[in-house]
Amino acid sequence: MAAELVTPEAINFMSVEGRGLICAPLTESRLNDLRLPMMVKDNTARHETAFTISVDVLEGATTGISAYDRAATIKALVTDTTRPEDLGRPGHVFPLQYMDGGVLVRAGQTEAIVDLTKLANLKPAGIICEIIDTDGSMARLPKLKRFAKKHNLNLVSVADIIAYRRTKEKLVERVAEARLPTVYGDFTAVSYKSIVDSDEHVALVKGKPDPDEPILVRVHSECLTGDVFGSMRCDCGQQAGLALQAINKEGSGIFLYMRQEGRGIGIHNKLKAYNLQDNGMDTVDANLSLGFPADLRHYGVGAQILVELGVRKLKLMTNNPKKVVGLESYGLELTERVPINVEPNDQNREYLETKRLRLGHLIEPINKTKIDQ
Repeated sequence: MAAELVTPEAINFMSVEGRGLICAPLTESRLNDLRLPMMVKDNTARHETAFTISVDVLEGATTGISAYDRAATIKALVTDTTRPEDLGRPGHVFPLQYMDGGVLVRAGQTEAIVDLTKLANLKPAGIICEIIDTDGSMARLPKLKRFAKKHNLNLVSVADIIAYRRTKEKLVERVAEARLPTVYGDFTAVSYKSIVDSDEHVALVKGKPDPDEPILVRVHSECLTGDVFGSMRCDCGQQAGLALQAINKEGSGIFLYMRQEGRGIGIHNKLKAYNLQDNGMDTVDANLSLGFPADLRHYGVGAQILVELGVRKLKLMTNNPKKVVGLESYGLELTERVPINVEPNDQNREYLETKRLRLGHLIEPINKTKIDQ
C-alpha cells in the first residue's frame, strides 16, 4: 500500500495475515534527506534487495514493534518535516531503496510499489510485506489468489506493472543500424540510447529473431581493458570472442553490448580497483573500498532491448545467475543457460575464483596446480 495512507490496522493486518517482513520502499533522494545509509556495502543477496539501516520514530513510540509504532514510523518516513535525528537506528521498520526507472530497470517488488504510488499521484513511497503460508512456506500464486479473494484484495504482479508501463513509456530508443562484417562473421549492428541515463548500447544481430523459437543471446558488459586491449586480468575479451563465434556458428543470435564498464563503476574507478588488487585486495573488496557495491549492473534496460528486437525465448550465454533473475517479467522466457567458460591464466586465476566464491558465478573451481604446470 502507499506509505502516506498507512494505518495501525493495515500494519496489524500485514503482521497477522501476511506474516512476512514489513518494509518501506523509498526513493534515493528521500533516503538521503533522512541520512539512511545502506545496510551493507557488499550486497550478496540473490535479488540484491536494497535494505537500508532499520529505523524507529523516536517521538511517541514505545518498543517500536507494535502496529501503532510501526505505522507511526512509516508515517514519519514520508512526512516532509521529519529530520534525520527524529529516527532511531536500528529499529523495526526496514526502508528499501527504489531504483530510478522503476520496474523498467529492475523487476522488483520495491520498484513495483513505488511505481504504483507514482501512477496514483501519491508520494513515491510504499509498504510491502511478503506473504507466508500457514505451513511456514512462501505463498505462491494459487494460494495468493485465494488469499486475495478471502480478504477482498486486488491482485497485481510486477509483470503487470511492467506491461502497463511499457504501453505508456519506454526506457530505450533505437537510434541507428548498419551492416557490420567482423572477423567472427557478418552482423547487423543496432544502437540504442537509454532514456534513464543516456548510455548508448549496441546489439550485434545475426538473422531475425523468431518469437516462437529460442535464440542464442549474450548480454556482455563493456570491458575496455579486456575487450579492446586483451587484458589478462579478466576473462571478458575471451568471453566476447567465444560468444560471437558461437552466434555465428548457430546462424542466428544476438550479442548485446551494455555500457556498464567495470561492473558499472566506470573506467577510472576500475583502474583504481586494479591498483588495490595489486596490493592484496580481491575484486569485490576493491569495489567496496572505493565506496561501490560489488556489482552495480542491472539488466532491465538490456531486457527491453531484447524485447524491442523481437526476442521472446532465449538461450542465454552466461555464468552469472543474476542475469536470469526477473527475465520473465519483461516477457522473456529463458529456455536454457549456456555456460561460457574460458581457460584461466596466472593473471586472472584469483579474479575468477572471487567471481565464483563471492559473486556466485557458476564456473568450475580453479585448479592452481594445473595452471602452474
